[in-house]
Amino acid sequence: MSITLPNNSIMLKPDFTFGVATASFQIEGANTEDGRLPCIWDTFCATPGKVLNGDDGSVACDHYHLWKEDVQLIKSLGVDAYRLSIAWPRVMDEQGEPNKKGLLFYRNLIKELKANGIKVFATLYHWDLPQHLEDKGGWLNRETAYRYAEYANLITNELGQWVDSWATFNEPFCAALLGYEVGVHAPGLAKPEYGRQAAHHILLAHGLALPAIRANSPTADVGIVLNMNRTYAASDKSEDQFAALIRETLDNQFFIEPLLKAQYPKLLNKVLPHYLPTILPGDMEIIARPIDFMGMNFYTCNHNEYDEENLYREVKKENVEYTDIGWEIAPQAFSELLINLNEQYDLPPMYITENGAACADTIEAGKVDDDQRVRYLQGHINAVNDAINVGVDIRGYFAWSLMDNFEWAEGYSKRFGLTYVDYETQERTIKRSGYAYRDLLLSRQK
Repeated sequence: MSITLPNNSIMLKPDFTFGVATASFQIEGANTEDGRLPCIWDTFCATPGKVLNGDDGSVACDHYHLWKEDVQLIKSLGVDAYRLSIAWPRVMDEQGEPNKKGLLFYRNLIKELKANGIKVFATLYHWDLPQHLEDKGGWLNRETAYRYAEYANLITNELGQWVDSWATFNEPFCAALLGYEVGVHAPGLAKPEYGRQAAHHILLAHGLALPAIRANSPTADVGIVLNMNRTYAASDKSEDQFAALIRETLDNQFFIEPLLKAQYPKLLNKVLPHYLPTILPGDMEIIARPIDFMGMNFYTCNHNEYDEENLYREVKKENVEYTDIGWEIAPQAFSELLINLNEQYDLPPMYITENGAACADTIEAGKVDDDQRVRYLQGHINAVNDAINVGVDIRGYFAWSLMDNFEWAEGYSKRFGLTYVDYETQERTIKRSGYAYRDLLLSRQK
């Protein structure tokens, strides 16, 4: 099976960007080398019962040492761009001074990518907050937003000349809500009011950093990456429709409205006022500073029924296909989400910065036949094309992920990669999905 697009698709034209993506903690390893400081995920992994099988990021895919080979792997897939993230604890010490060895790693990596004709999309924060900042309150402490702005200034000043696109944050929803409201991600706190306040400080940090990023890297685009699921009501009953509206508001609108409208959803004032964070004068204007693009990470959808205590409860549908991580495969939900957002907001240009599937991959005779992932990519890439055809301004698509890696609380039990990683030998093997993705990219008009 192959991945194809209609011959007239805008996605096949030279100015549409196709890429692959990773994140620092998930692939780099070397978490005590060359002056790297501990981060909240190091601490979380070391806490019994938090990560499946007690897995950690100490080695991961050993990308810190294998980066040259990995650049050639990226090049072999025929992509235009690589989306990576910078590890804050690797590049800055506790006093805010640069760690030269950590910076050298990223400088060498980025220059090697550019030398091989690969555009660099860099994310400044993909969840690995330095532990010393968490010890002072982390994202619950407003001061962390200002420390982040200093970090962003340092990095973009050091690396800005080689980077094509900067994202301030990856998925504020996950960093704030899974880490501070639900507690299944680092740092593992669990109070509703914590999650929303952490989210506000992350969004504030985004806005605070924008002027320095633009000054230091004037030719690069600057934006932020949100993750969203398409939310459905479990039935036509009014209470289930209400439940879906609440879920949609808390998961999606809570993050996009501050950025594009300088406000949190007004519905919360009446229904869930305790979910609103403490906001200081001027905060919303800082958060809503103009951006060049918005990244969108999409994986699945959800179905919700009314719950007396929590207002909504997710229910699983029968007779639909799920991935190995238990997420419904619903490409039509992807195009619906993009089209609905475009109708609700004056969107900046969009990039699909993550999209992919965890599959139960096995390697046999040196091959990985991941048919489900090929079908997933076929459906979702075409869903992006459908959204473009009705007017959504989407400029690029990044498959998640370049390679299997540390999947947060799931450890190494779930595989999202286009490339199979043997974690004992660190051997990389391109899967059938990787070859199918490559073949699509090679078929494009030049």
